[in-house]
Amino acid sequence: MSAPVRKAAYVAAKTAFPQAARAVTAADATKIIPNATSSTETSTPWEGWFTSFLAKSLGKESYEKLRSYVVFMPQDIHNLEQQPFPSTKVPITEDGKMTAQFRYPSPGSQPKVRQPEEDEGTMYEDPYNTSYYTRDTRRRYEDPAFPNPELEAAKLALLPEDDPRVKEMKENFELGPKSSPGNKGMFATGHSGINSLRTAMGTNHEMLNESLDQNMPDHLPAPNWWEEQNEVVEWHQKRNLPVPLGRTEWGTIPTRGRLARW
Repeated sequence: MSAPVRKAAYVAAKTAFPQAARAVTAADATKIIPNATSSTETSTPWEGWFTSFLAKSLGKESYEKLRSYVVFMPQDIHNLEQQPFPSTKVPITEDGKMTAQFRYPSPGSQPKVRQPEEDEGTMYEDPYNTSYYTRDTRRRYEDPAFPNPELEAAKLALLPEDDPRVKEMKENFELGPKSSPGNKGMFATGHSGINSLRTAMGTNHEMLNESLDQNMPDHLPAPNWWEEQNEVVEWHQKRNLPVPLGRTEWGTIPTRGRLARW
């Protein structure tokens, strides 16, 4: 390649990329601080020229009146876009003083995310152990493969003992569930030290019940209206309405309460 050709290629590259990319080492990559804000340079500079022309020609009041007739939901701050623009400030409070922007500050410029930690020595101190069935105490007695043993024993005690069908049912009940016996940590490649509840082939009812026992609730939950019982009764009595059993509505969750917190 001749010198004039190389110079022309260099000028073209500088014009296309004002900030030329540079190579960095793996050690330097960890020291580079990402930008706190996303790029403010639009990739579609021609967008909005017609609306800008109308706004300048008709005036703000006339333009907004015309826009309300033509545009569906003109009050939408996102202009009906599914993904907000980085520069759009979304109000998160009713007074509009607090706002949030899409990917602002950028995730790369933020400190590491909060990772909840369990107490040492517990079964769930491993952050990658995300199985829920080992802690699903609400559905513990809804599994048809292993119903409540105390309830099943009470049912069998009420049935006639001399009936051969009852004898067979008692024998099967004493044997326990036959599904998911587990392999006690033994796999085709040898013994594994992984908790058998982490694997589909290793899980068993004995360890599952032990895990559920550790996670059984130790308190009686109260409904959300428990502290407002008197107000609920007074509201219905003033209006000569029958007092319902509790309160069905959940109330209004503030906007800030629906935002994810990292």
